[in-house]
Amino acid sequence: MSQFMVEIALSEVMTEEFTQKIPAQRQKVNEMMEQGVLMSYALTEDRSKLWCVVKADSEYEVMTIMSEFPLVDYMDFIISELMFNNMVALRLPLFSLN
Repeated sequence: MSQFMVEIALSEVMTEEFTQKIPAQRQKVNEMMEQGVLMSYALTEDRSKLWCVVKADSEYEVMTIMSEFPLVDYMDFIISELMFNNMVALRLPLFSLN
């Protein structure tokens, strides 16, 4: 399975319909992250771009995954397959039985 960087340009005009779909978008992102489909999800401060790292077998599968986003009609995608993606892992302290 490969990883893909998806750069997403968001619509410049935030309509009422767009705003109403934001909670559903957040819920879908959380679900995909819990499932391990999305590795990361980041939004610029001006809300014009998103970046996410997606685990998939092909660019076609990435598009299928992106099509599940409630805000898909307001997004333009650029998809790039990654050679690698270094991330800082959350480290929990070791549990001691003593």
